[in-house]
Amino acid sequence: MYSRDSAKKVKFHSNFDLYTSKTADWRDTLQLTFLDSDPDPSQMPPVCRKSTMEYFKHMKRLGEALFELLSEALGLQPDHLNSIGCSKGCSIVTHYYPPCPQPELTLGVRKHADAGILTVLLQNHMGGLQVLHDSQWFDVHPTRGGLVINVGDLLQVLSNNKFKSVKHRAISSHVGPRISVACFFSGHASLLDKPFGPIKKLISEANPPRYEEFLLKEYVAKFFASSLDSKPPIDNYKL
Repeated sequence: MYSRDSAKKVKFHSNFDLYTSKTADWRDTLQLTFLDSDPDPSQMPPVCRKSTMEYFKHMKRLGEALFELLSEALGLQPDHLNSIGCSKGCSIVTHYYPPCPQPELTLGVRKHADAGILTVLLQNHMGGLQVLHDSQWFDVHPTRGGLVINVGDLLQVLSNNKFKSVKHRAISSHVGPRISVACFFSGHASLLDKPFGPIKKLISEANPPRYEEFLLKEYVAKFFASSLDSKPPIDNYKL
């Protein structure tokens, strides 16, 4: 199942940015991408087929509920973010971080903010996730049965900076493995050719747009053409 082909919906790989980054991270990844349709069970590894389909069903419902709450928080109708396709397309990315003999020399995942709209993260009992706040790294300790919700860069754009994405990383460790399952909501594939920018209802004379409109497919191309810890694509569109 190993592949570096971006068009494959189900693939196993290590470091998607291996050829654009100066360093490699200490992890392997099973990536399942469903931006234009629901997953096809026959494409999945048999060992995790049933559980993945069940998990995807629950993530879809949770995503819709979260986008309703986020819409209300922005002062919009509850269905606003769902109606523009925010909950329609997602990727489930499962990271496996084996024990590392020299963790001081590498990271599980380098510093970055998620490039999509919203991330729902499930992690096992092994710690390692850290968030950057006031120039300091803070541990996000795992909570059994708990989920971590991350605002992505695209939600920062949609909300015109009312919601802020957060820089985070995963450190490597002598002990392991650490396992995490991230569900990235990035919008339906039909959004790729449409103008993307701050929601018009949030713009006013007192609150002008902080970003110019752009095509999502150009944004995605910039993301995959650079390394994970390089300049975020949204910085190209700041006003």
